[in-house]
Amino acid sequence: MPKMKTKSAAKKRLRLTGTGKVRANVAFKRHCLSAKTSKMKRQARGTFIVAEVDAPAVKKHYLPYGG
Repeated sequence: MPKMKTKSAAKKRLRLTGTGKVRANVAFKRHCLSAKTSKMKRQARGTFIVAEVDAPAVKKHYLPYGG
């Protein structure tokens, strides 16, 4: 069996935590920020943990070797 390839887009956008959870950047923080509330902009800083139902598919198909 040949090695599986990690998706290049996933390498740039996702990474795994030490416990194996998938971490990603928060969306909607690039432009038109005057229309967004301060609360939304504050909560969009940093990263978030991908939902548990989506994480197995991400790890299997996009990050087969842990990113």
